[in-house]
Amino acid sequence: MTLEEELKQKTFGSPYKRMVVNVMFTGNWLQKEFSAQIKPYGISMQQHNVLGILRGQYPNPATLGLIQERMMDRDSNATRLVDKLLEKGLVTRCQCSHNRRKVDIIITDKGLELLKQTETIMQQLDEKFAQITEQEAVQIGLLMDKLREKTQ
Repeated sequence: MTLEEELKQKTFGSPYKRMVVNVMFTGNWLQKEFSAQIKPYGISMQQHNVLGILRGQYPNPATLGLIQERMMDRDSNATRLVDKLLEKGLVTRCQCSHNRRKVDIIITDKGLELLKQTETIMQQLDEKFAQITEQEAVQIGLLMDKLREKTQ
């Protein structure tokens, strides 16, 4: 279905306006899809992102600053997200041994297991987008990178 059909709008004024609306609409749609898929696991998309960052660091710890700079949604409250994951037993938090002002955060075995379980979601998303070739997926990614170039 075209963007015009989805939004019941005839025109967007310019190809650039249509592109911006399409990127935002599609991004929102993808977030809803992913959030619905991980909801049964009792975590949010932002919490899943934090766990993924910590898995990438594992077995080394991460700081809140490192987590915040690597998050997809940089406006998220990393402290609050880590607190929620701590309550669920998915991460541990301890004071750094050589710098008492620094807090180390490490993913637990339970957190690693949860991420293993959610890997099938990403595989299902790959299958869901089978109408797009790998070459097209690469091109879309490059175009998204190009879109952000001048705005950073």
